[in-house]
Amino acid sequence: MALTAPAIAQRGALTVPRNLGQLTARSADIVRGTVISAHVEKHPEFSSLNTVVVTLRVKETLKGQAGSRFRFRQYIWDVRDGKNAAGYQTGQELLLMMIEPSRYGLSSPAGLEQGRFVISRDSTGREVAVNGHGNMKLFDGISVQVAAKGITLSPRTSSLVQKHPQGPVELRDLAALIRELAQAGQ
Repeated sequence: MALTAPAIAQRGALTVPRNLGQLTARSADIVRGTVISAHVEKHPEFSSLNTVVVTLRVKETLKGQAGSRFRFRQYIWDVRDGKNAAGYQTGQELLLMMIEPSRYGLSSPAGLEQGRFVISRDSTGREVAVNGHGNMKLFDGISVQVAAKGITLSPRTSSLVQKHPQGPVELRDLAALIRELAQAGQ
């Protein structure tokens, strides 16, 4: 049994760690919204590719030109993700940092789970967001990037960037920083 453990496939894909500036720069659209549908289906042109089609009711657009509904098709590389629509659930509130769709209509969050934030409320009732990596390394190097662009962060945002190693982030602070990075062309 112990000899077979290394042979078990890793769920999902490995990605290079990216900070918020890199994720923002890579994103064509950054939207906050509620999942209104998520279902698995074959790609319309490539019948051997499983995909998940997700539709969000958009509450806020932080970058890009998303309308009131945002729909995307994401490739499913792990067969286990086909059983749960790759973790997208109806009613789930998300902040998604989406890359430009490919010529085949496929897109995904930038950095995969790094650009997919689940929004919830903490014990005090504040809206918080956490990505699939627990926000680890999300703010690494941001101070240098914003200084190079001549961006002056608010004291609150600056404190977040300097002192938050991982874990949930207050949504209003995360959204404010994303907007600043997007406007500066990060």
